[in-house]
Amino acid sequence: MKALVTGGAGLIGSHVVDLLLDRGDEVTILDVLEPQTHPQGRPPWIPSEARFVQGDVRDVDALGDALAGADIVFHQAAFGGFTDQMSHYLDVNATGTARIFEVIRNGGLDIRKVVLASSQAIFGEGPYRRADGSTFHPPLRPLAQLDAGEWEVRDPATGAALDPLRAGEELSPDGITPYALSKYFEERAGLALGRSLGIPVVALRYAVTYGPRQSVHNPYTGVISIFASRLLNGMPPVVFEDGRQTRDFIFVEDVARANLHVMDSDEIGDDVLNVGTGVPTRMLDLAQEIASVLGLDLEPHLPGEYRPGDVRHFVHDPAKLNRLGFVAVHSVRDGLARFAEWVTAQGPIEERFSAAATRLRAMGVIRPAGAPSGG
Repeated sequence: MKALVTGGAGLIGSHVVDLLLDRGDEVTILDVLEPQTHPQGRPPWIPSEARFVQGDVRDVDALGDALAGADIVFHQAAFGGFTDQMSHYLDVNATGTARIFEVIRNGGLDIRKVVLASSQAIFGEGPYRRADGSTFHPPLRPLAQLDAGEWEVRDPATGAALDPLRAGEELSPDGITPYALSKYFEERAGLALGRSLGIPVVALRYAVTYGPRQSVHNPYTGVISIFASRLLNGMPPVVFEDGRQTRDFIFVEDVARANLHVMDSDEIGDDVLNVGTGVPTRMLDLAQEIASVLGLDLEPHLPGEYRPGDVRHFVHDPAKLNRLGFVAVHSVRDGLARFAEWVTAQGPIEERFSAAATRLRAMGVIRPAGAPSGG
């Protein structure tokens, strides 16, 4: 087959490219090489066997060039992270996705299938169980609660802390950050436009993805690389809230395999699927584990800060994709060891989080507990 991988120089896209080339497919990469992520330009892992088009996913001409002759599309290009660039998320992620289908339609292109990258962020908080056994999907915690340093999600009726559950695909999207909204618009636009053009589209809602080739330069996204960059510079990782919040961390090679699995399966189309492990990891434990695999003895720093829009607990229920034949196989321990081996081979890494965090504090994207909530 002939495949286009947008964002093919990035973390997930580059591993999708590798798998496609390994099985003999022809691959075109479209990547803008965002300076924040690729400050040194074209990364060395872009293979010579792939055709490389440097361009923006919103650029009609670049898309037309990249889509020429393609049978299938893996749409991984995205703008992510915690920044103050509200409109840029929507422009790149939502408009960029619509532009792909626009070019396909206007060019009369024969695309067999599209797999696009969505995110767990679209859901907002995960589901919880009340004391009476009922399930509750809460809104994001109010600023007043977070400003008071009260981190756990509580039952609004009783005030009791709730037990987090794994989230299935049926959970109603309720993310409110610009990134969450942009990814939800992306998947809805992709599915709707695919149906209008008769192209099967599958949106994969990724858990937190990490591994080799994760940008060590971008201070706004990629918690594992941010932790590692501080540790390798003799600085403790900074953990928000109390460190007991949980996430589902999935190794990038598992995510890449999931992309090819759903692309190749004739029974998977016009659908949304969770891609995760179903295993919760506390952020404090993650920071300590990264220090351990790097061979460093630095305890995390907990300044009592938080980011408005962050969720407390979110772990995927991957049962639907498991039933369709795909299971993630890498543990967090094994995946972090692979990442540590790669990141230590990159040479000196500049620590950029401190400067970025100062700016984000000034913008209110990072807040200290105890700050006035403004209502």
